[in-house]
Amino acid sequence: MKRKGLLLCIFMILAVFLSGCWNRKELNDLAIAVGLGIDKSGDKYRVSAQIVEPSEVAGKKGGASSPVTLYEASGYSVLEALREMTTISPRKIYTSHLRILVLGESLAREGIGEALDFLSRDPETRNDFYIVVAKDAKASDTLKVLTNIEKLPAVRLFSSLETSEKLWAPTATVKIDQLVFDLVSDGKHPILTGLKILGDPEKGQILRNIESVKSPTELEYSGLAVFKKDKLIGWLNDDEGKAYNYIDNQIKGTVGHVDCPDGGRISLKVIRSNTKVKGSVIDEQPRIDIEVNSEANIGEVQCHLDLTKAENIAEVEKWTNRKLENLIETTVKKVQDEYKVDIFGFGEVIHRSNPKAWKKLKKNWDQTFVKIPINVKVKYSIRTLGKVSNSFLEQMN
Repeated sequence: MKRKGLLLCIFMILAVFLSGCWNRKELNDLAIAVGLGIDKSGDKYRVSAQIVEPSEVAGKKGGASSPVTLYEASGYSVLEALREMTTISPRKIYTSHLRILVLGESLAREGIGEALDFLSRDPETRNDFYIVVAKDAKASDTLKVLTNIEKLPAVRLFSSLETSEKLWAPTATVKIDQLVFDLVSDGKHPILTGLKILGDPEKGQILRNIESVKSPTELEYSGLAVFKKDKLIGWLNDDEGKAYNYIDNQIKGTVGHVDCPDGGRISLKVIRSNTKVKGSVIDEQPRIDIEVNSEANIGEVQCHLDLTKAENIAEVEKWTNRKLENLIETTVKKVQDEYKVDIFGFGEVIHRSNPKAWKKLKKNWDQTFVKIPINVKVKYSIRTLGKVSNSFLEQMN
């Protein structure tokens, strides 16, 4: 009997602790934020939260209205601003489903480190959202633009950034864990993708923006923001962004072209690419060797060139090798001369290859980076010509 009584007591105690989810949150009590923008206004942060309108997303019948609502508030910290939003929002701002974080350019130039602390610390916020910089704009203005195809603008921005990185490659999908790692690294400075507003920002806020065939206002990813630690110091254009991704071994697919000797172009569709960056220290002088191996298919021919001849294919490969080598070299040279910060992670490469030498080099690495010699070797291989060998243009002459 005593044993049964003891077991009964144990079960009753366990029942108290297993009675339910003690920290559960009811959906009706939450305002789900899918996009977050951070700007600086004086000595305060101006935070914008793009909130899902559940009835519109669910396709509920009725009058057409915006699928999202934007709340804005200011505070001495991001957390203060989010709590301040409760004065206008009937629900708590919930960031677990965040898709995109947009940082205003003025904030980025002043420094993003302190603004990121809350998002890296908050247990409710996951680390699967992307971070971008509003180019020549406020973060809040980008989150006010309604977009087509995807009902939720933040989801559209998330998907567009992923697609652009996979198929076009001048952009970069950076999550908060990677950004924080780059911020504290001795051998690499961060980069983030830029986000531009095309058209009138005010027209982008009304439903008419998504009711016409061609939206008057669009959001476009453009270039890479170059940081020195947590401060924005400049931009790379799209071609330079591709070069960065080649060096960083992040090319999943892209399209490039080469000029034909007699005019016209040949477009090539990269299907896979692999880059090896090797570092060495000779007589206390570091150097970097970059080896790119890419495979591509002929995507489009706009010139008269007999592609059934192996020697012509070899010539196209040679032209492509030379062009990509030049692009990578000029991009590295620009960063060395203009920005003087190692965004490519060459310092980390030297650290892995020669930890002993790195102990001496890391103290003044940025000064060393601007003078470090770079050797680039590209091997481009054309795999297929598509459904036809020569273009029908050959038959038109």
